[in-house]
Order: sequence, then C-alpha cells, then structure tokens
Amino acid sequence: MSTVYMTATSLDGFIADEENSLDWLFAADGGEAESDTEGFIATVGAVLMGATTYEWIVGHEEVEGWPYSAPTWVLTHRDLPRTGGDVRFVAADGDEQLRALHRELVEAADGRDVWLVGGGGVAADLARLGLLDVVDVSLAPVTLGAGAPLLAGRVDLRPVKVQRAGDFACLRYEVVRG
Repeated sequence: MSTVYMTATSLDGFIADEENSLDWLFAADGGEAESDTEGFIATVGAVLMGATTYEWIVGHEEVEGWPYSAPTWVLTHRDLPRTGGDVRFVAADGDEQLRALHRELVEAADGRDVWLVGGGGVAADLARLGLLDVVDVSLAPVTLGAGAPLLAGRVDLRPVKVQRAGDFACLRYEVVRG
C-alpha cells in the first residue's frame, strides 16, 4: 500500500493553467499513458482530491455519475454540487486533521493504494508529514507560464522510473523522508 500523487504537469511545473483548465493536457498524444493510468486506478482503494480538481471532473468528465469506484474524499470549505458515487466532503485544517484523514483513507483503502489526484499544496503537505510515498507524474510538452503548481512546497524525490508515453515523459519518484 502506498499513498501516490499521480498527475500530469506542464514542462514548467503546473497541473492546471491560470483558469484551472486542463485543456492544454489533452492537446498532446498520451500514447499508452491512458492504459497505464487505468491499470493504476485498478489498484486504488481510496481517492483524495482538492475542491478545484473535483469541480473540474464534475464539469468535464463524459460519464454519468462519478468516474471512480473507490470512495473519494474532497478537501473543501465550500458547498459543492453532489454527484453519484461514494464522495465525501471534508476539511482538514492543520497537520493533525490531515494525519487523521490520511489514517481514514488508509483504513478505507484496505491494503490498496491511496491516490491523491490533484492538489499540489495537499501533496506537499502530505510529503512534509511523511505521508506521501510516490510522485508519479506525466510531463506534457507544453509550458503554461503560470497556474496551479505541481508541488506547492519543497519535496525531495528519488527517481525510480522514466519512460515515454506518446508525447509525454512519464516519471516516477519515491519521496525521500528526512
């Protein structure tokens, strides 16, 4: 079981542009990255994401209901529209609440992976607390100049795997614990 931040980023390190759009991401050929993502999702027992990621999925996914079968926690302080599936809205203000939430995710995952879908600040906080194990990122061949950062804080990483999927460089890192 690992807590994995699996996402895509622009070459200059943004997971969304200044308008929180991911349109730039779909302009490049993902090759086999989509099947790798689907294989990974099959290993996931719990999902965590921020409110902005949740809103993007609800507004852009072309499926009825919720696209993930694993229970999903959304970090938010806002009222968000409900969708199908097992989606839980929570606030985790401070390190102790984030640790408690992570324990809940691990328990719900029942030996499977916990997937952090989006939220560079959340990823950096989990890493700082020693709760993030892996950063798995697909590097898109585009620069955005500004937007939501891949990681909003220092995280030391050790490269584990590098491969190409279409136009993307797919990089897997272990989080170095200090």
